[in-house]
Amino acid sequence: MATVEDVLALGAELERSYPVRVRGRLKFRVGQIVYVAFSLDEQVMGFAHPKDERAALVAADPGTFELPSESDLRFHWVHARLAGLDADEARELVVDAWRMVVPQKLSRAYDLDHPGGPNGPPA
Repeated sequence: MATVEDVLALGAELERSYPVRVRGRLKFRVGQIVYVAFSLDEQVMGFAHPKDERAALVAADPGTFELPSESDLRFHWVHARLAGLDADEARELVVDAWRMVVPQKLSRAYDLDHPGGPNGPPA
């Protein structure tokens, strides 16, 4: 089971990313763009995800992933129950969400520095 602690350091170390608390909820931002947000009880992680891929993600594991509320469907967003993820999966989702909000050159630089992905050793 993944926890907030599993991804907290990662959200702070990704370039241009920083953690904030908004009304008691932990969120990761790049500039003013939120790309990951946790529920108040820290059991659910919302994250940026391509709209055209989210239905397949939810269908593949509906026990872990769910669409956001109807009013939030216009955003590139999905929810995941942390109990359904392991720490490695949670970190991968955070990095993929971060990639959606940073310039491609930062994403490419991350790949060069972390050839094994967010769970592998840095180069």
